[in-house]
Amino acid sequence: VDMIGKSSSFLFSLALHMVTWNVATADPPDDISSLLHLNSPKTPDLYVIGLQEVYSAPHRFIIDMAVEDSWSHLFMSSLAPRGYLKVSSIRMQGLLLLFFSKLAHVPFIRDIQDTYSRTGISGYWGNKGGVSIRLSFYGHMLCFLNCHLAAHMQYASQRVDEFEYILDTQTFDPKKTPHILDHKLVFWFGDLNFRIQDHGMHFLHNCITSHKFNLLWSKDQLTMMKKTEALLQEFDEGPLDFQPTYKFDRFSDCYDSSGKMRKPAWTDRILWRVKDSGLDEKNTKNQQEEEEFPLKLKQDSYTSNMEYGVSDHKPVIGIFTLELRKMYEAPLVRVCAEGEWSADFDAMVIYSPLQPFPSSAWDWIGLYKVGFRSVSDYITYTWVKDDEVSFNDELTQVYVSKDEIPALGGECVLCYYCSTLQCIVGISSPFKVSAGLL
Repeated sequence: VDMIGKSSSFLFSLALHMVTWNVATADPPDDISSLLHLNSPKTPDLYVIGLQEVYSAPHRFIIDMAVEDSWSHLFMSSLAPRGYLKVSSIRMQGLLLLFFSKLAHVPFIRDIQDTYSRTGISGYWGNKGGVSIRLSFYGHMLCFLNCHLAAHMQYASQRVDEFEYILDTQTFDPKKTPHILDHKLVFWFGDLNFRIQDHGMHFLHNCITSHKFNLLWSKDQLTMMKKTEALLQEFDEGPLDFQPTYKFDRFSDCYDSSGKMRKPAWTDRILWRVKDSGLDEKNTKNQQEEEEFPLKLKQDSYTSNMEYGVSDHKPVIGIFTLELRKMYEAPLVRVCAEGEWSADFDAMVIYSPLQPFPSSAWDWIGLYKVGFRSVSDYITYTWVKDDEVSFNDELTQVYVSKDEIPALGGECVLCYYCSTLQCIVGISSPFKVSAGLL
């Protein structure tokens, strides 16, 4: 018991805010504060947002590829001023997945990869399928899979087949985690399109109006399929203690009043799977790692947000507490600004590796305004080798021309980007750049 208490004291607790929303080709609402709980006193460490049916007519999709789409822009603009960076994103036609992190965690997010699988219309167009982002978070391998599966009541089995196909076809650099289910923690979410079987419309509406959602659970197709599908049994889900999120008349809380009269359903879901070390009995190294560096997940809330009416689906929000023991405490590189900075003087950056990493001549250090939105938002950058001034085994000085420093000044940070690892591996403390003399 003492050992358990001792080990748990080293666990690091993080808050994860997840959203899934079929936006039905709509433009974003003006305000997403309540969707992201921006006015809550507790701020999450990570945001993961999965959208389906982002408008992707050919002309619009081409424009979105050249400049960021309106949904990504809204989330980035809302979160960046609060200290969140868009670490990764992937878009496949109407499917969009965004991963944001508080800046403090960014140097500990590595092995970032994304991929996709098409399942709709013979797999060609990509109107259905799955997009995923996998990454190492303080050494723990996580994977987030946003899916949009086949529609209509009669295709429950096809939805499971599509999920299995996505799991089979999505692969990553074959280190420890070549497949989705090799990751220590997997989130499976999206418009999974499972319906409520058998019950008539009158009974459904009565249960919803009286908030007796539990009377509908036994006929939810995903719940039913879990009884016979071993793969689905590996995934956990919180109780469906909220209104079915499909299908609504737009800009109302009324379910479908059109001629089709679609039955309400919990189509929009968030499930998760924490890898059981017992599944890996042959690999004692993995077992030892699991015991030494545990990862635990607890769901704090699972609900829909009824106030958004731009789509015929309501968004679903899952709030989680992630507890883990960090596999490393320090970033790979320490980076800082030397002396005072202004547009009137050439400046120096100092960096020092804190442990070996695959550095190369393609590594660079970017200067960013505090509140930057993504890696590509740098004001300027300097190549760590080309602009090197001096170095020894412990630290290196790199030159930045005064012509590259913003004349108006402001609060800035420096980020060291490792080209081999394709991620930021060190971030400086914020520092003030003085305005230049006009």
